[in-house]
Amino acid sequence: MATRATRMVRQEQGQESVRSGSNVLLVLVGLATVFLLFMAFLNVVKSGSLITEGNILFSALIFYAAAAALYISFGVSGVERYVKVASAMMVAGWVFNTLAVALRWHSAGHPPFASVYEMLLSFVWTLALLTQLAERKYGVKLIGSVTMPIAVTSVVLMQLLPSDVHPLVPALQSTWLHVHVTLAMLAYAACALSFALAAMFLIKDKLKTETFLAVSSAFSTVIYAALLLTRYTAWGGFRVVAWDDDRKGEVFLQRGVRMFVTIPELGWLFLLVFVTVAAPLVMYALARWQRRENFLVSANRAVFIAILMQAVVLAVFILRARNGAYPAPGVIGLVPTSLAASPFILSGIIGGIFASLLYLMLYWHRQDLERLLPSAQVLDRVTYQTIGIAFPLLTLMIAAGAYWANRTWGAYWSWDPKETWAAITWLVYAGYLHMRIARGWRGRRAAYFAIIGFGVVMFTFFGVTYLLPGLHAYA
Repeated sequence: MATRATRMVRQEQGQESVRSGSNVLLVLVGLATVFLLFMAFLNVVKSGSLITEGNILFSALIFYAAAAALYISFGVSGVERYVKVASAMMVAGWVFNTLAVALRWHSAGHPPFASVYEMLLSFVWTLALLTQLAERKYGVKLIGSVTMPIAVTSVVLMQLLPSDVHPLVPALQSTWLHVHVTLAMLAYAACALSFALAAMFLIKDKLKTETFLAVSSAFSTVIYAALLLTRYTAWGGFRVVAWDDDRKGEVFLQRGVRMFVTIPELGWLFLLVFVTVAAPLVMYALARWQRRENFLVSANRAVFIAILMQAVVLAVFILRARNGAYPAPGVIGLVPTSLAASPFILSGIIGGIFASLLYLMLYWHRQDLERLLPSAQVLDRVTYQTIGIAFPLLTLMIAAGAYWANRTWGAYWSWDPKETWAAITWLVYAGYLHMRIARGWRGRRAAYFAIIGFGVVMFTFFGVTYLLPGLHAYA
């Protein structure tokens, strides 16, 4: 009896310790949120402008970041209270996001659809709204652990993109702009939600944790491989786009050709980070090949090093690229650059960090995560329903864009890169629905399809815009 009583006392003490720890973290997150809002307020007082789009959007970023931190903290600690507070933070962020959309609409005189900045503003708003619906209607409490990092990365990217209000170019002065882009943002947000649901399904369906390790490591490895292939220079330099402070824009040598400056020795650091983020993937491959579990243990330890190194490269990149001046080929003297000139590099680094943190959340508290998720059948069905909404929106988006293109350019289809990749996106999701309805695909195969589809969506939205210039250069 004494032993049992002692055990019960220890359990109660452990629970009390967890509650105390959870209270401490909630207080810290709350204080950080209040502090950042207070600093923003001081900046407002200094500038004399209270209701500005930048201030409102920064407030949304604070609440979205707090929500993401609490969702991930739940994965680290297993404390369910974090999820409830995170949901409230997300709603607060969405309210500020709504105010930013309304203010942008009012100041621009048209819906916020005319640039990448404005489309991201609408995308994040829709994503947060759909996340709330998924939490409340379907009980997927943890979906914010995937969607909120996407929202935070998007808003950080928006802070760096040009946000000035300009008159619409002639091609955009049409009601079809509102129709086409509204459908696109709704469809892309639904695709992002289906991606998160499919990832949750794989967790609930008992996909091995080491498989998630391989995927998260592969994601980060691809990011840094792409950066090295496109920006690494001889002798360890790293190329970034030149920036014109007066014009607040990138420097172009000629139409479609950007001027690059080289940050000395930064390329070596990116190369080192590439090795560290690829190490868990290599160890996973060795574990599968030689069937040795100790490699998986080493891989999980390597994830910590990878996160640390990604944090280091993020800090160094910000310090070096922020308002720096460096040599450019064929130019005498130093040419300035700015973080605003490299928004996607910054977003890629942040995305890699989030991917690694989400894996650690799964690795540490998978049982708690599974307990809070609906059944695998429910997640599979909701993923299908979400894509069932996204696909008609994609179809109508392409149809509206084709009609608009015919009125503007005199042809329904020009095989512009954006048009081509929109068609590829449509085909991927059409394939998902065909295989599900006609072939009866369920479970993991369908989930993999949904995840790949979202990857294609992201390339269509971001990659094509900056890598494959065409008629949609302004979008």
